[in-house]
Amino acid sequence: MRLFEVSSDSTCDLYEDYRKQRDIYFAPLTFSMEKNGEITEYLDNFSQYSQYVEFYAKVRNKYMPRTAMLNYDAHVAHFTKMAEAGVKDVLHFSISSGLARTTSVAKEAAAAVKKEYPDFNMVSVDPLGATILQGMLVSFACDMRDEGKTLQETYDYLTDARNRLLCTIIPTDLFYLQRGGRVSPTAAVFGSMLQVKPILTFDAEGKLKTVDKVKGMKKAYSYTLDRIAAAPPDEKKKIVVVHTDNEEGANELASRIREATGITPEIFIMGPTIGAHVGPGAVACGWLSVKTRAELGL
Repeated sequence: MRLFEVSSDSTCDLYEDYRKQRDIYFAPLTFSMEKNGEITEYLDNFSQYSQYVEFYAKVRNKYMPRTAMLNYDAHVAHFTKMAEAGVKDVLHFSISSGLARTTSVAKEAAAAVKKEYPDFNMVSVDPLGATILQGMLVSFACDMRDEGKTLQETYDYLTDARNRLLCTIIPTDLFYLQRGGRVSPTAAVFGSMLQVKPILTFDAEGKLKTVDKVKGMKKAYSYTLDRIAAAPPDEKKKIVVVHTDNEEGANELASRIREATGITPEIFIMGPTIGAHVGPGAVACGWLSVKTRAELGL
């Protein structure tokens, strides 16, 4: 018997078939695509791999993606649907508080739903990350739920584990980071000309942080291997590689990780909400380490 349910917004970047298989309640964010003054709205709820590829093809073709956080009304609708279905206890995941205030909005919405459905209880997990890192925590929550763990046991484990979720994010084009204020316009121009690749990660507060800059993707992959060696995976041996329509790069990094560690990483394509800010061609790696971000000075 399950003691709680699992819910997440779409920044977890878990595929639809996996979400259905694991019975994850899902709240999709919205995004828009603009070109030549024409704006089209979409839901971040792709069901086919081809839809992800098409999204990045449009971005390469000068469509401008814009994202918005899941607002209060959308959260209320999401939690009300769960309460009406008889859900009493739920562990919910939102994008890192270091990127948006969605976690706070989710708590406010859940409190409002509880007034009408007193048995409904939502516990919010701030993953201090997004995309593959958030998705890994959601998967761990499902595992513990299915093992019969309590909501509190699961929450306690995840709030510890999130501090040991490490990552490297390697964008290929600095333009998208410049749009989001992560690098200056000058750095974006010269960095792109010189093929400089900034290495990004999430710090202890769940904020994106530039930790290094290298020239070329090969050196960026080597940097990732060095980081994994310095802060190796824990007993779960969980490593995930995610890309923004760069299968070749993702496969190369995964192959190098397998040769170095003996662990075969899972490979995913990143969804549009986070991918819009990273840009096409990026490759990222996430792993659950024996070391915390604080221990590594992040």
